[in-house]
Formats: sequence, C-alpha cells, structure tokens
Amino acid sequence: MKTAFITGATSGIGKATAIALANNYRLILCGRRSDKLEELKRELSSQTEVQTLTFDVSDKRQVNEAIQSLPKEWQKIDVLINNAGNAHGLSTFQDAELDDLEAMIDINVKGLIYVTKAILPLMLLGQSGHIINLSSIAGKETYQNGTVYCASKSAVESISKGLRLDLVNTGIKVTNVAPGAVETEFSLIRFKGDKDRASKVYEGYTPLLAEDIAHAIAYAVNAPEHVQIADMTIFPKAQAGPTVFNKK
Repeated sequence: MKTAFITGATSGIGKATAIALANNYRLILCGRRSDKLEELKRELSSQTEVQTLTFDVSDKRQVNEAIQSLPKEWQKIDVLINNAGNAHGLSTFQDAELDDLEAMIDINVKGLIYVTKAILPLMLLGQSGHIINLSSIAGKETYQNGTVYCASKSAVESISKGLRLDLVNTGIKVTNVAPGAVETEFSLIRFKGDKDRASKVYEGYTPLLAEDIAHAIAYAVNAPEHVQIADMTIFPKAQAGPTVFNKK
C-alpha cells in the first residue's frame, strides 16, 4: 500500500483529505496538536495504518527531526500533501501587525519549503512520487487587505510551477490546488477567534466544504500514472473571484 504524508492534518482540508485517502493509502498525519492527531489516528486505524508526527512546519529543526524519526519502513513516501497554512488578520499593509505578516511567510512559504526539502530526497530514491501543494485563489489574484497572505500563496504557486520544471525528469508529479472560499477554521484563525466575524464570511451563499477539496486531491493522486494534474482552481458556485460572490 502506498503512503501519504499530510501536513495540517488536525482539521479542515488536511483532516478531510486523510479521511478521503484512508481506504487506499497508509497515512502519516502531521500537525501541532497531538491530541487531535491521536483522535484522528483512532478514527482511521480500522481502515489503514497510521503514523502521527507532531511538529511546527515553520520550525526547520522540528521538521527535520520529526521526518528523520520515521521508522525505515515508513520512509518510502509516495504522496506529500503540503496543506499546512494560515492567514493572520485582514487589514491594510500599513495597519497589519508585523508578527502576523511574518507568521504567514513562515508557515505558508518557509514551512512548505522545509517539509518538501525533507521529503523530496526520499522520493528521489525511488524516482517516483507526487507532491500536492495547497495554494489559494489568493495566490492567483491579489485582493485588498490581503497583501502578504496573497504574496505567500503566490509564492506557493511559483514553487509548484518551479518544482514541476525541476522534477520533470525524475518521475515525480507536482499538483497545485487553489481553493476559493472553504468553510473551515480558516476565517476563525484569520480573525483570531472572533466567531461572529468569521461566520459572516460564509453568510448568504453556500461555500465549499473541506471534503470538496479532499475529493479533488484524491482525484489528482489517483489519476493514471501518465496523467499529471498540474493546477486546479476550485470555487463554490456562488464565487467568481477572490472577493466576487453572489450572496442572497
């Protein structure tokens, strides 16, 4: 059975992807909340083998130590899903907190780089594998009050394209997945726990669910060996752009 390595697996798209892949893949579930990882492991252990790793993707030492701690029989990783990412705040660049801006670069960009650099040598040994990077519509179109978040996701888009070019002769596929509005903990984290403000983001229309993106990821990783899904942009029906919605 193939092995999938999923970051940010404690909730949202990461958790939904783990559930979607559990029937066909062994899973390495990664995140910062060990209790949530163990809970998901218990839920999925009747379907597949599960390993958990607790680390912060923005901490290079933690990333390397966690991945190096994997038992040898778990080091053949077939699918890497770089899902971990965050938005912090929604304000103009001049009003934004510098800590928030740094956190988005550290997690969304540097975290993806750290994890990919640690996993890629294991894939190159077998000259096969599949890297899935979660960007966003924010990586394709910049919107007001999202300058650095959009910049971080634009970097993910560029990294995905560059990896695909660099790895073309290695047998490793690279897929970029760019969701629109998905109702997860995303807005709750962006608004620092303000539930009322977070809920208003999804009022007046039906947003995507984490499961919708998980199904798209499953489609990409289960495509025939000769098929590489390069890029997927996924909106709810009521969305036409980063900030353009048909709200009732």
